[in-house]
Amino acid sequence: MARIVLNETSYHGAGCVNELAGEISRRGFAKVFLCSDPGLLTCGVTDKVTKVLESARIPYAVYSGIKPNPTIENVQEGVAAFRESGADCIVAVGGGSSIDTAKAIGIIAANPEFADVRSLEGVAPTKRPCVPLIAIPTTAGTAAEVTINYVITDVEKRRKFVCVDVHDIPVVAIVDSDLMSSMPASLTAATGMDALTHAIEGYITKAAWEMTDMFHLKAIEIISRSLRAAVKGDKAGREGMALGQYIAGMGFSNVGLGIVHSMAHALGAVYDTPHGVANAILLPTVMEYNADATGEKYRDIARAMGVEGVDGMTLEEARRAACDAVRALAADVGIPKNLKGIAREEDIPFLAESAMADACRPGNPKDPTLADIVSLYKKLL
Repeated sequence: MARIVLNETSYHGAGCVNELAGEISRRGFAKVFLCSDPGLLTCGVTDKVTKVLESARIPYAVYSGIKPNPTIENVQEGVAAFRESGADCIVAVGGGSSIDTAKAIGIIAANPEFADVRSLEGVAPTKRPCVPLIAIPTTAGTAAEVTINYVITDVEKRRKFVCVDVHDIPVVAIVDSDLMSSMPASLTAATGMDALTHAIEGYITKAAWEMTDMFHLKAIEIISRSLRAAVKGDKAGREGMALGQYIAGMGFSNVGLGIVHSMAHALGAVYDTPHGVANAILLPTVMEYNADATGEKYRDIARAMGVEGVDGMTLEEARRAACDAVRALAADVGIPKNLKGIAREEDIPFLAESAMADACRPGNPKDPTLADIVSLYKKLL
């Protein structure tokens, strides 16, 4: 048996943020609790959303106590602020951090028995859907607007934990590439490589099947042809990335990921490494490790990435071509080649243990040992 969970409604295309007011009115919501991060408030991106609310005379309260790797404390403060606000819906504006925080707030507000944020780790048995959530991404990478996942950082234990819950999916996703136009090149690159990681890991994960394969291969194709242009600020490239990352989310949300994400979560928890950067550095090396457990799938990946002559290659050549194509794309958009200056060798045992305990690890096409994870980290130092 396989299952697909997607948004009730999603909007795509430049300017579609203007659909927000109509969705709120049609659903009978009286007041919005708006989650966004401080940077987006400062640079005016959040204003593009609040102007839509103000024009429609929809009252709202803003919560911006969100860090790039959101913490348990961010969520607890947000739950208290939501209850105080009197709002009956949540609008999340931002990247994965804002949307993940909003999901956790909405889940706890609707399921107060899970007030201990740590109790949400893994597949929590919540009984009620989260407070109705409308997600408006401002980065092209996490696809948090269409997934049933969110990630929270436990600062005290120096680890990230993944929460998987069908009750947290936003009822509406508004994917407006105009809201992504303020992303600097480095953030565009990092979030774009995060999206490519979602598509590739989702395509080779143990739970992959025909419908999710369709999403992932199309996402790889769109991202591969769009990311270089998006990093240069090209409008068509940004529109392509907005769509490609969403399609990747439609897939991986339903079948899971692998140890690229497990290892990246550990780096983010210990060093606050941006998630997309960590994924991008790890991806080619982990792909090489996984290659012999993926059948013909790397040939498909290489073809989707535009590699020529794939059909005439041996399987080993096709696998190498896929890894090389990913490495070349990462280099072209300015991703560091390794973890030098990011990770410390003395931390590797803890990083590896954290990665082994991560919820994404069981989905990896090859079952890694702790020694395998240690070796992969060391290879990238």
